[in-house]
Amino acid sequence: MSVQEYVVSSSGQMSLPASVRRRWRLDDGGPVDVIDLGFGVLTVPKGAGRRLLGDLVSRDEHAAFVRSLDDDPDLATT
Repeated sequence: MSVQEYVVSSSGQMSLPASVRRRWRLDDGGPVDVIDLGFGVLTVPKGAGRRLLGDLVSRDEHAAFVRSLDDDPDLATT
């Protein structure tokens, strides 16, 4: 596992490396989960996002965090 740098296009698109697409069985494309952490985003295979959040933080803690974001309308809608 390593940190890699990616380029996001002006339309918001980003490419996953071929090795990741193969591992996640996305050779022909497909959906992924994106978790907006506020300070960055985490991209995981589809279905893994909710499980990961459930393991990391309780529903009540997550709801309280989202409510605390009312000064950032983009983050408060996630």
